[in-house]
Amino acid sequence: MADKNEAAASVAGDKTVDEVVERLLDKADASGAALLGEGGLLTEITKAVLERALEAEMSEHLGYERGDLAGHGSGNSRNGTSPKTVLTDAGAVTLAVPRDRNGDFEPRLVPKNARRLAGFNDRILSLYARGMSVRDIRSHFAQIYGVEVSPDLISKVTDAVIDELVTWQNRPLDAVWPIIYIDALWVKIRSGSVTSKPVYLAVGVDMNGRKDVLGLWVGSEGEGASTWMAVLSELRNRGIEDVCIVVCDGLKGLPDAVTATWPKATVQTCVIHLTRASLRLSSSRDHPKLVPALKAIYTAPTEAAAEQALDLFAASELGERYPAIVRTWRSAWPEFTPYLAFPPAIRTVVYSTNMVESMNARLRKATRNRGHFPSEQAALKVLYLAVREQINPKARVCPVDGVTVVGLWVRFGCW
Repeated sequence: MADKNEAAASVAGDKTVDEVVERLLDKADASGAALLGEGGLLTEITKAVLERALEAEMSEHLGYERGDLAGHGSGNSRNGTSPKTVLTDAGAVTLAVPRDRNGDFEPRLVPKNARRLAGFNDRILSLYARGMSVRDIRSHFAQIYGVEVSPDLISKVTDAVIDELVTWQNRPLDAVWPIIYIDALWVKIRSGSVTSKPVYLAVGVDMNGRKDVLGLWVGSEGEGASTWMAVLSELRNRGIEDVCIVVCDGLKGLPDAVTATWPKATVQTCVIHLTRASLRLSSSRDHPKLVPALKAIYTAPTEAAAEQALDLFAASELGERYPAIVRTWRSAWPEFTPYLAFPPAIRTVVYSTNMVESMNARLRKATRNRGHFPSEQAALKVLYLAVREQINPKARVCPVDGVTVVGLWVRFGCW
């Protein structure tokens, strides 16, 4: 019976809300009021809701409702209101903030000296993370909400995440990670002059099959294995003791850096990077023939079959025309073949750094409109906000869980 009453009350509440919305929309249509901006419908609704909540806070503070006789002789009472303009998601709203006689009322919803609500800051951070510049954000708020937002305010809001970034970058990590992808993207940073610098990115898949960005690091102008050694050592110092599979882009010296940090790890060269490197060594006219020929190698069912496909390619007209491609595949062979020992479900996860590449594409979008950054910290701030927007800690992105990967790793004698 109680459930039926609750359901009936919910339906009645929804009906009441719908009726209120209908009346407000009718009023807006009749008066020609806009939806957003000064005097807009949402602005007026926000004002009414906030003022109602402030009145409720005052009643809680005093211990009695407005007009209640219990307030007589209580030692404190309402003392009118003070106007205060705050920035909200609906734009600038001027509130009538209640006061009390004793002057000790401290509203929690709109604290003293606060000029914007928390949701407004979140909106700025969200736009910033999506690649909008300070000028773009100012224009957005002016056009949509009719609010002038200063560059200093935007900088102050975004700078507030720097401490959060430092904490995130130094957080402890799990001891075992089934898969870690490592890669780099390039951003322009001013350091005397404007130069392109690599930002190193490590993305891990945990034992539950969930993806997490383990860190971001700005390197020197050239992407090098020595820098990767420092990055991997930092990850180990933060708690990572063992990694099953490390997928990387085939950078010279990187496999040695991985095995020096985690001796039991299996290093897998990204097949996509290897294919792209091969195509760069050939004429674009031959790409339609080269792509299927190389695909026959990396889609082979076993290592022996892949080696046979490579031999056939080396003996073909294309192989003889481009011996450098054959040498590239043979030199990368020890790091290319490990994924062929795994079942198809795991092969699709570890044969390339696509999981990092998709992340990099979103990070590039966040940096594209800015031209260059004034400092490394400014670049990391934008990239961290973009990462924070994208990562859902509850979302499982790996089609196989970490326990399965570790079990297979043990089975193939790697641990």
